[in-house]
Amino acid sequence: MHLTITAYSTALFSTWYFIEEWGLLFDAGDGLISALLQKSRKIDHVFISHADRDHLTGLLQLNQLNARPGYPIMYYPKDAGSFPNLEAFSKKFDPQVAQTVWTPVTDGDEIPIAKDLLVKPLRNGHVPVDTHIIKSLGYMVVQTRKKLKPEFTHLSGQELRQLSEKQGRDSLSMEIRTNLLAYSGDTPVEDGSKWDNTNILIHEATFLDNGEPVKTRTFGNHHSTLEEVMEMVSSIRIEQLILGHFSSRYSPEEIDRAIRDQCEKYSINIPVRRLLPGDTVHDLLHQPPVNR
Repeated sequence: MHLTITAYSTALFSTWYFIEEWGLLFDAGDGLISALLQKSRKIDHVFISHADRDHLTGLLQLNQLNARPGYPIMYYPKDAGSFPNLEAFSKKFDPQVAQTVWTPVTDGDEIPIAKDLLVKPLRNGHVPVDTHIIKSLGYMVVQTRKKLKPEFTHLSGQELRQLSEKQGRDSLSMEIRTNLLAYSGDTPVEDGSKWDNTNILIHEATFLDNGEPVKTRTFGNHHSTLEEVMEMVSSIRIEQLILGHFSSRYSPEEIDRAIRDQCEKYSINIPVRRLLPGDTVHDLLHQPPVNR
Protein backbone atom coordinates (compact mmCIF):
# COMPACT_ATOMS: atom_id res chain seq x y z
CA MET A 1 0.00 0.00 0.00
CA HIS A 2 1.43 3.35 -1.03
CA LEU A 3 1.03 6.11 1.52
CA THR A 4 0.79 9.75 0.47
CA ILE A 5 2.49 11.78 3.20
CA THR A 6 2.45 15.57 3.09
CA ALA A 7 4.47 17.22 5.82
CA TYR A 8 6.29 20.21 7.26
CA SER A 9 8.69 20.08 10.19
CA THR A 10 11.04 22.81 11.39
CA ALA A 11 12.09 22.97 15.04
CA LEU A 12 10.50 25.86 17.01
CA PHE A 13 8.26 26.92 14.12
CA SER A 14 5.85 24.19 12.98
CA THR A 15 5.48 20.41 12.62
CA TRP A 16 2.73 18.30 11.05
CA TYR A 17 2.44 15.07 9.04
CA PHE A 18 -0.68 14.18 7.02
CA ILE A 19 -1.18 10.58 5.84
CA GLU A 20 -3.88 10.96 3.21
CA GLU A 21 -5.03 7.36 2.76
CA TRP A 22 -5.76 7.04 6.48
CA GLY A 23 -7.29 10.50 7.06
CA LEU A 24 -4.68 10.80 9.79
CA LEU A 25 -2.71 13.79 11.05
CA PHE A 26 0.22 13.76 13.43
CA ASP A 27 0.62 17.15 15.11
CA ALA A 28 -0.93 20.33 13.77
CA GLY A 29 1.49 23.21 13.57
CA ASP A 30 1.07 26.49 11.67
CA GLY A 31 0.58 26.39 7.91
CA LEU A 32 -1.28 23.10 7.90
CA ILE A 33 -4.48 24.37 6.26
CA SER A 34 -2.80 26.70 3.77
CA ALA A 35 -0.64 23.80 2.56
CA LEU A 36 -3.38 21.16 2.36
CA LEU A 37 -6.33 23.36 1.32
CA GLN A 38 -9.29 21.10 0.37
CA LYS A 39 -7.31 17.96 1.26
CA SER A 40 -7.61 18.98 4.90
CA ARG A 41 -11.25 17.87 4.73
CA LYS A 42 -10.01 14.27 4.63
CA ILE A 43 -8.62 14.53 8.16
CA ASP A 44 -10.68 12.51 10.63
CA HIS A 45 -8.14 11.70 13.35
CA VAL A 46 -5.56 14.12 14.79
CA PHE A 47 -2.89 12.80 17.16
CA ILE A 48 -0.97 15.55 18.97
CA SER A 49 2.34 14.56 20.55
CA HIS A 50 2.59 17.34 23.16
CA ALA A 51 1.50 20.87 23.97
CA ASP A 52 4.35 22.91 22.47
CA ARG A 53 2.79 25.62 20.32
CA ASP A 54 4.67 24.67 17.16
CA HIS A 55 2.84 21.32 17.24
CA LEU A 56 -0.73 22.47 17.88
CA THR A 57 -1.46 26.03 16.74
CA GLY A 58 -2.99 24.83 13.46
CA LEU A 59 -5.74 22.98 15.34
CA LEU A 60 -8.15 25.89 15.62
CA GLN A 61 -8.33 26.59 11.90
CA LEU A 62 -8.43 22.88 11.03
CA ASN A 63 -11.33 22.40 13.39
CA GLN A 64 -13.18 25.54 12.33
CA LEU A 65 -13.07 24.62 8.64
CA ASN A 66 -13.74 20.89 8.94
CA ALA A 67 -15.93 20.42 12.01
CA ARG A 68 -18.90 18.06 11.70
CA PRO A 69 -20.66 15.93 14.30
CA GLY A 70 -18.09 13.63 15.91
CA TYR A 71 -15.15 14.71 13.71
CA PRO A 72 -12.36 15.52 13.59
CA ILE A 73 -11.25 13.70 16.74
CA MET A 74 -8.30 15.28 18.54
CA TYR A 75 -6.21 12.90 20.67
CA TYR A 76 -3.72 14.33 23.14
CA PRO A 77 -1.55 13.27 26.13
CA LYS A 78 -3.87 12.84 29.10
CA ASP A 79 -2.00 15.09 31.54
CA ALA A 80 -1.33 17.96 29.14
CA GLY A 81 -3.66 20.58 30.61
CA SER A 82 -3.43 22.94 27.63
CA PHE A 83 -5.79 20.80 25.57
CA PRO A 84 -8.95 21.00 27.72
CA ASN A 85 -8.37 24.76 27.83
CA LEU A 86 -7.97 24.89 24.06
CA GLU A 87 -11.11 22.80 23.59
CA ALA A 88 -13.13 25.12 25.83
CA PHE A 89 -11.83 28.21 24.06
CA SER A 90 -12.45 26.81 20.57
CA LYS A 91 -16.04 25.84 21.34
CA LYS A 92 -16.75 29.25 22.82
CA PHE A 93 -15.03 31.11 20.01
CA ASP A 94 -16.52 28.97 17.18
CA PRO A 95 -19.84 27.46 18.36
CA GLN A 96 -20.12 25.36 15.18
CA VAL A 97 -17.28 23.13 16.42
CA ALA A 98 -19.18 22.08 19.54
CA GLN A 99 -19.67 18.49 18.33
CA THR A 100 -16.05 17.72 17.55
CA VAL A 101 -14.32 15.35 19.95
CA TRP A 102 -11.28 15.90 22.16
CA THR A 103 -9.92 12.69 23.69
CA PRO A 104 -7.11 12.27 26.23
CA VAL A 105 -4.96 9.18 25.64
CA THR A 106 -2.15 7.46 27.46
CA ASP A 107 0.66 5.00 26.90
CA GLY A 108 -0.69 1.57 25.98
CA ASP A 109 -4.10 2.67 24.70
CA GLU A 110 -5.31 1.18 21.42
CA ILE A 111 -7.42 3.53 19.31
CA PRO A 112 -9.23 2.07 16.26
CA ILE A 113 -9.22 4.43 13.27
CA ALA A 114 -10.40 1.96 10.59
CA LYS A 115 -11.59 -1.62 10.33
CA ASP A 116 -8.05 -3.02 10.33
CA LEU A 117 -6.04 -0.10 11.73
CA LEU A 118 -5.36 1.11 15.25
CA VAL A 119 -3.04 3.70 16.78
CA LYS A 120 -1.04 3.04 19.93
CA PRO A 121 0.28 6.00 21.97
CA LEU A 122 3.83 5.50 23.27
CA ARG A 123 5.19 7.55 26.17
CA ASN A 124 8.41 9.47 25.56
CA GLY A 125 10.74 11.66 27.60
CA HIS A 126 10.46 14.98 25.79
CA VAL A 127 8.80 16.67 28.77
CA PRO A 128 10.62 15.89 32.06
CA VAL A 129 7.86 14.67 34.40
CA ASP A 130 7.31 11.83 36.88
CA THR A 131 6.80 8.43 35.29
CA HIS A 132 3.07 8.29 36.13
CA ILE A 133 2.42 11.57 34.27
CA ILE A 134 1.81 11.59 30.50
CA LYS A 135 2.57 14.89 28.77
CA SER A 136 4.37 13.76 25.61
CA LEU A 137 3.69 10.85 23.28
CA GLY A 138 4.82 9.18 20.09
CA TYR A 139 2.41 7.02 18.10
CA MET A 140 2.41 3.68 16.26
CA VAL A 141 -0.05 2.79 13.49
CA VAL A 142 -0.74 -0.95 13.57
CA GLN A 143 -2.55 -3.11 11.02
CA THR A 144 -4.51 -6.01 12.49
CA ARG A 145 -5.49 -9.07 10.46
CA LYS A 146 -7.05 -12.43 11.24
CA LYS A 147 -5.20 -15.52 10.00
CA LEU A 148 -6.14 -19.18 10.20
CA LYS A 149 -4.18 -20.96 12.92
CA PRO A 150 -1.53 -23.32 11.48
CA GLU A 151 -3.13 -26.40 13.02
CA PHE A 152 -6.25 -25.88 10.88
CA THR A 153 -4.68 -25.12 7.49
CA HIS A 154 -5.02 -28.73 6.29
CA LEU A 155 -8.80 -28.77 6.75
CA SER A 156 -11.26 -28.39 3.91
CA GLY A 157 -13.73 -25.54 3.72
CA GLN A 158 -16.57 -27.76 4.87
CA GLU A 159 -14.52 -29.02 7.83
CA LEU A 160 -13.67 -25.48 8.82
CA ARG A 161 -17.34 -24.43 8.69
CA GLN A 162 -18.33 -27.36 10.88
CA LEU A 163 -15.58 -26.61 13.38
CA SER A 164 -16.53 -22.95 13.39
CA GLU A 165 -20.15 -23.80 14.20
CA LYS A 166 -19.01 -26.06 17.03
CA GLN A 167 -16.21 -23.98 18.59
CA GLY A 168 -16.86 -20.46 17.30
CA ARG A 169 -15.07 -18.65 14.49
CA ASP A 170 -12.59 -16.88 16.78
CA SER A 171 -11.20 -20.20 17.98
CA LEU A 172 -9.88 -20.93 14.47
CA SER A 173 -7.92 -17.75 13.89
CA MET A 174 -5.14 -15.70 15.40
CA GLU A 175 -4.45 -11.99 15.16
CA ILE A 176 -1.48 -10.82 13.10
CA ARG A 177 -0.21 -7.32 13.83
CA THR A 178 2.04 -5.28 11.54
CA ASN A 179 3.64 -2.02 12.57
CA LEU A 180 3.00 0.11 9.49
CA LEU A 181 4.21 3.54 10.60
CA ALA A 182 5.64 5.12 13.74
CA TYR A 183 5.88 8.80 14.65
CA SER A 184 8.30 9.73 17.42
CA GLY A 185 7.04 13.23 18.20
CA ASP A 186 9.62 15.39 19.93
CA THR A 187 11.75 13.07 22.02
CA PRO A 188 15.22 12.16 23.11
CA VAL A 189 16.48 8.86 21.71
CA GLU A 190 15.31 6.19 24.12
CA ASP A 191 14.74 2.45 23.87
CA GLY A 192 14.78 1.80 20.14
CA SER A 193 13.06 -1.56 20.55
CA LYS A 194 9.65 0.14 20.59
CA TRP A 195 10.21 1.07 16.93
CA ASP A 196 11.59 -2.35 15.96
CA ASN A 197 9.93 -4.19 13.05
CA THR A 198 8.22 -1.08 11.72
CA ASN A 199 7.77 -0.35 8.03
CA ILE A 200 8.21 3.43 8.24
CA LEU A 201 9.71 5.41 11.13
CA ILE A 202 9.30 9.19 11.30
CA HIS A 203 11.78 10.48 13.88
CA GLU A 204 12.90 13.90 14.97
CA ALA A 205 16.60 14.87 14.59
CA THR A 206 16.71 18.43 15.87
CA PHE A 207 20.48 18.72 16.21
CA LEU A 208 23.26 17.47 13.97
CA ASP A 209 26.12 17.40 16.44
CA ASN A 210 26.25 15.64 19.80
CA GLY A 211 28.92 18.11 20.87
CA GLU A 212 26.79 21.26 20.60
CA PRO A 213 26.65 23.32 23.81
CA VAL A 214 23.56 22.43 25.84
CA LYS A 215 22.47 26.08 26.04
CA THR A 216 21.89 26.11 22.27
CA ARG A 217 19.95 22.86 22.25
CA THR A 218 16.85 23.01 24.42
CA PHE A 219 14.48 25.06 26.51
CA GLY A 220 14.23 22.39 29.19
CA ASN A 221 12.59 19.69 27.06
CA HIS A 222 14.61 16.92 25.50
CA HIS A 223 15.34 16.32 21.80
CA SER A 224 17.40 14.00 19.61
CA THR A 225 20.61 14.47 17.69
CA LEU A 226 21.02 13.00 14.23
CA GLU A 227 23.81 10.67 15.31
CA GLU A 228 21.79 9.33 18.23
CA VAL A 229 18.93 8.53 15.87
CA MET A 230 21.13 6.86 13.28
CA GLU A 231 22.93 4.77 15.88
CA MET A 232 19.54 3.61 17.19
CA VAL A 233 18.26 2.84 13.68
CA SER A 234 21.33 0.72 12.98
CA SER A 235 20.29 -1.66 15.77
CA ILE A 236 16.62 -2.17 14.82
CA ARG A 237 14.67 -3.43 11.81
CA ILE A 238 12.78 -0.77 9.87
CA GLU A 239 12.20 -0.45 6.14
CA GLN A 240 12.24 3.33 5.67
CA LEU A 241 13.33 6.32 7.76
CA ILE A 242 11.99 9.88 7.61
CA LEU A 243 13.90 12.55 9.54
CA GLY A 244 12.39 15.90 10.52
CA HIS A 245 12.35 18.71 13.09
CA PHE A 246 15.82 19.91 12.11
CA SER A 247 16.88 23.24 13.57
CA SER A 248 16.73 26.11 11.08
CA ARG A 249 20.32 27.00 12.01
CA TYR A 250 21.47 24.31 9.57
CA SER A 251 21.63 24.67 5.80
CA PRO A 252 20.21 21.98 3.50
CA GLU A 253 23.75 21.09 2.45
CA GLU A 254 24.85 20.60 6.06
CA ILE A 255 21.88 18.38 6.82
CA ASP A 256 22.25 16.18 3.75
CA ARG A 257 26.00 15.83 4.22
CA ALA A 258 25.52 14.87 7.88
CA ILE A 259 22.86 12.27 6.97
CA ARG A 260 25.11 10.67 4.35
CA ASP A 261 28.05 10.63 6.76
CA GLN A 262 25.97 8.95 9.47
CA CYS A 263 24.53 6.42 7.03
CA GLU A 264 28.07 5.45 6.07
CA LYS A 265 29.28 5.39 9.68
CA TYR A 266 26.46 3.10 10.84
CA SER A 267 26.09 1.10 7.59
CA ILE A 268 22.49 2.19 7.09
CA ASN A 269 21.20 1.05 3.68
CA ILE A 270 17.45 1.57 4.01
CA PRO A 271 15.99 4.64 2.25
CA VAL A 272 16.45 7.78 4.37
CA ARG A 273 14.39 10.86 3.52
CA ARG A 274 14.28 14.21 5.30
CA LEU A 275 12.23 17.36 5.73
CA LEU A 276 14.47 20.38 5.34
CA PRO A 277 13.77 23.48 7.44
CA GLY A 278 11.17 25.70 5.80
CA ASP A 279 10.01 23.16 3.19
CA THR A 280 6.55 21.67 2.80
CA VAL A 281 6.92 18.31 1.05
CA HIS A 282 4.08 16.64 -0.86
CA ASP A 283 4.08 12.87 -1.37
CA LEU A 284 7.17 12.50 0.76
CA LEU A 285 7.74 8.82 -0.01
CA HIS A 286 8.15 9.63 -3.70
CA GLN A 287 11.07 11.96 -2.92
CA PRO A 288 14.51 10.47 -3.65
CA PRO A 289 16.30 9.22 -0.53
CA VAL A 290 19.27 11.29 0.60
CA ASN A 291 21.50 8.21 0.82
CA ARG A 292 20.83 6.80 -2.67
